[in-house]
Amino acid sequence: MAAGKKADAGEQPEKMDLRSADIAAERQAELLRLFPEVRTEGGKIDFERLQRALGEMVDAGRERYGLTWPGKADCFRTIQAPSLGTLRPARDESVNFDTSENLIIEGDNLEVLKLLQKSYLGKVKMIYIDPPYNTGNDFIYPDNYGENLKTYLQYTGQVDAEGRRFGTNTETDGRFHSKWLNMMYPRVYLGHNLLRDDGYLIASIDDDEFANAERVLDEVFGEENRIAVLVFDRNRKNDAKFFSVGHEYMIVYAKNKALLRDQGVELRAPKEGIDDVRAEFDRLAVQHGRDWSLVASGLRDYYKTFAEDDPRKPLARFTKVDERGPYRDDGDISWPGGGGPRYEVKHPKTKRPCKVPVSGWRFPKLERMNEEIAKGRVAFGDDETTVPALRRNLFEATDQLMGSVTFSYAQKAAQEFNAIFDEEKVFDNPKNYNDLARLFAYLGSEDDVILDFFAGSGTTGHAVLELNRRDGGRRRFIQVQLPEPTRSQSKDGDWIETTAWRRGLRSIADITKERVRRVIKKFDAEDAGKLDLDGKDKQDRGFRVFKLDQSNFLGWDGSQAKDGDTLGDLLERTVDHVRQGRTDDDLLYELLLKSGFPLTTKVEIKTIAGKTVHSISDGVMLVCLDRALTLELIRAMADLKPERVVCLDAGFANNDQLKANAVLTFKSKGVVKFMTV
Repeated sequence: MAAGKKADAGEQPEKMDLRSADIAAERQAELLRLFPEVRTEGGKIDFERLQRALGEMVDAGRERYGLTWPGKADCFRTIQAPSLGTLRPARDESVNFDTSENLIIEGDNLEVLKLLQKSYLGKVKMIYIDPPYNTGNDFIYPDNYGENLKTYLQYTGQVDAEGRRFGTNTETDGRFHSKWLNMMYPRVYLGHNLLRDDGYLIASIDDDEFANAERVLDEVFGEENRIAVLVFDRNRKNDAKFFSVGHEYMIVYAKNKALLRDQGVELRAPKEGIDDVRAEFDRLAVQHGRDWSLVASGLRDYYKTFAEDDPRKPLARFTKVDERGPYRDDGDISWPGGGGPRYEVKHPKTKRPCKVPVSGWRFPKLERMNEEIAKGRVAFGDDETTVPALRRNLFEATDQLMGSVTFSYAQKAAQEFNAIFDEEKVFDNPKNYNDLARLFAYLGSEDDVILDFFAGSGTTGHAVLELNRRDGGRRRFIQVQLPEPTRSQSKDGDWIETTAWRRGLRSIADITKERVRRVIKKFDAEDAGKLDLDGKDKQDRGFRVFKLDQSNFLGWDGSQAKDGDTLGDLLERTVDHVRQGRTDDDLLYELLLKSGFPLTTKVEIKTIAGKTVHSISDGVMLVCLDRALTLELIRAMADLKPERVVCLDAGFANNDQLKANAVLTFKSKGVVKFMTV
């Protein structure tokens, strides 16, 4: 405390707000910052003034192009309603909890996305989602958006002893598509907030909701930010009556395509399998004494071993061979679209001018053509009567644009997934983790945060671990999955148990976690002795599990509210308001989350003045959950000069004098915020 200053018992610390980010308030504040002239006396926005400030940008017409459906207005109310929940750590279900920066969160993704807004706003590089395809009764969604956390707790049996389904969606329902849109829109909107400005979203979808998915994403991201629609050929359906529709889509959006252009971003990927082909070429060259005809024959035999969906398949077009490796010499050397330049190109043997392509030469001047000839990139015919062609050397150009069509058979993905679970089928239609790994590598870098809020079988986590293993990257994943039961009830009331249920995997979230555990165990076993497990390059092979639940602090969910209560009234009446059965670990991570720290923030436990204090992010914030605070402790924490300090109200035991002394002591040491909860 400052010398000579006596504490006034009326001085109080700031009450910590345990609600998730108030998105509407933040947007309003941003508008007022940009257009201060639209502020009214009450601090609100005058819409007519805003229209005048925006001028011609305002569309005042009553009819306009756009996506609308029953319930869209409720979606915005849902987005704006803050969450009163928390995420509780589950150390016993985690792998390397204290060191891993990967997350698996069990809960309704709408509530979870709200809770992540403060901590992960603008920090996610990539979002991948594989939402429900809206094909019938297996579609799960919350019926009551206004009480989403309560609905979730009832669904998981934490409030209602019987539990209940969120709902179903059948084609006989008059709002079949509307319900799917009501589920998707707020989640995509909240996910968009979490993306970095240079981030991407990838959404898997099939024909049933492709049009609606694209329009929702166009509205949230802006049609101008759509990057591509990728087609994945999964399998043939021989029982179809009209066409065998065996493909699915992935729609790719940038958060800000214009920014990517300004940054000069050009997406390229290594040609998959090029190292394999190089190794085989070198082996054949030695075996056949550099007899290139025999090497070419051996290489063609090697190409025949590639399956139709093998990502190396495009390399099989490089069938000719010489000392520079495999090549093809059928590239078009003519000017695209016609009307190209026409000049004499001498044949290297006959020295006569070669036949000029009808569209003219691809290269604008003879000097440029000669450069390509000197580099061996132009293939000539036997004489000048044949138009030359471009030569492409496989080992010269090792990267390429990714194609929009991929062969990725569902049967192979299922087989690889079943192998993880001892050849038993515990999940239907898993995605191919290699497809995701290719996209993550193509769109991102080695230290990205990748979010999947429809985690399903855990494919995203598998893909991230696999990709880090290949290139030594430090990508981190956040997977969110509803604990949807793996058994169901028939119309007669009988329980239908699946293989997953019988194996103890009682929910889809259990499958998510168990898959990643098994992948980690497999990788660790295969890499034993290969990795420096204690060195700085150690890969993050673990994850922290968190579970959605009610706030650890009573009153924040309205459970102790009375008619006419203000927030202050509620807090005063619930001084010792920790929910029964909650641990200090539960409290700590709620305070981290609500203070804007990621759930993987470094936490160090210190003993200060005989009390346990949690030091957050190398001392930026101190959290003390002791129920018997002392002035000695207050002074010792203040001497560490953190930016923020959080204590429990119960720690002051109704001692207003000690609380006031704490306010002054922290203020005198430059602590920016001292808060109690």
